[in-house]
Amino acid sequence: MIDRMGALPRRRVLAGMIGTTAAVLGAPAILRAAPSGTPVKVGGTLSLTGFLAQTAVVHKIASEIMVEEINGRNGFLGRPVEYVLLDDQSKPDVARSLYEKLITVDKVDLIQGPYATAPILAAMGVAQRYGKVIIQSSMGIPKLQTYDRAFPATPFGPEPDKTYPNVLLDMMAAMPTPPKTIVVLTSKFPSAQFMAQGMRDQAEKRGVKVLLYLEYESGNRDFGAIAARVKEANPDFLWVGSLGLESNQVLESLRKLDYTPKNSFHLYPAPGPLALSPDGDKVLCSTFLEPDEPFMSRPGMKKLAAEFKEKATKANLPYSTIDAQACGMISEWQILEAAVNGAGSLEDEKIAAWLKKNRVTTIYGSLRFDGPFNHGDAAQLVKQVQNKEWKVVWPTEFAAPGVKLIAS
Repeated sequence: MIDRMGALPRRRVLAGMIGTTAAVLGAPAILRAAPSGTPVKVGGTLSLTGFLAQTAVVHKIASEIMVEEINGRNGFLGRPVEYVLLDDQSKPDVARSLYEKLITVDKVDLIQGPYATAPILAAMGVAQRYGKVIIQSSMGIPKLQTYDRAFPATPFGPEPDKTYPNVLLDMMAAMPTPPKTIVVLTSKFPSAQFMAQGMRDQAEKRGVKVLLYLEYESGNRDFGAIAARVKEANPDFLWVGSLGLESNQVLESLRKLDYTPKNSFHLYPAPGPLALSPDGDKVLCSTFLEPDEPFMSRPGMKKLAAEFKEKATKANLPYSTIDAQACGMISEWQILEAAVNGAGSLEDEKIAAWLKKNRVTTIYGSLRFDGPFNHGDAAQLVKQVQNKEWKVVWPTEFAAPGVKLIAS
């Protein structure tokens, strides 16, 4: 599948969204010429089919919005942006081949990263071979990002396997009845497995007993035997290193055994299906941002949320609310736009050098790229399904007024 988006109709200016280009964005739209000339081709893949598709389609919609937004401003250096998008089928080897094609056959000027750790690592190897900057928003193992022109668009921080479990453990300790036992269940998908091992280790250090540590193959759909073991263990807290629809399938299998976890956390699920499922009530999940205060007060957030809802509804997505997954791709484009304009160049070497020396204001806040593996500060949050909507509940200073954690 090839999706090309470029030279789109002008849209209103998204004022102030990129702090480093505030002078340009602050100018009245009537004074700035529309992008013209040969399009700047930006190539990338997403898992539009396969077991990651439920989440990757969210990234696709976010990209469509951002290409329109950028072309409604000044494009890249006054030229319109054309996004060349290919389907990697949720397979790292396919992603590797397609990035080779994008660079050598399609002759794209720039590239964007795919969704999920395994495809990102495959794409990164190709990017390194050709010296291309690659910006990605969903690789959960920062220490594997050893290529110096690879940049994160999401604030995982350099050691999420330590920082994020402790955010969650802090929340657990604040519950009216703090969980004393946990089962860690995870996909063998690299980032999920990495985070699960971190959760197991940090839980043990904090005195929470790990009753079981279970792994399953990525894309597995039969969770009957695993559910039986979880029910038998009956932990105070179930931690699931899931991707896509796996969380829905785990909870459904538990329900068939007449068992509901006391508390459960899910790592990277498809946000809509889990929130809307009757099994998803009060489940917890990883996030960096949700469409609520204090996040809605960030520059451009209300407009982006409205545009995402419109496009997601037209695409018949079951959950049309913008979330951390969509914002990861928005952040990718914000970083690329700021770096191209900041460097005044499409040359990867100059773009990378600019990013290493400058912060970029994104939908996630101000990001820096001068730490280990080009990462900056960690900013993980926990959200919970309440009345079929995701609400940030921890840390409490990021919860909307009146929103509190509902614990068993």
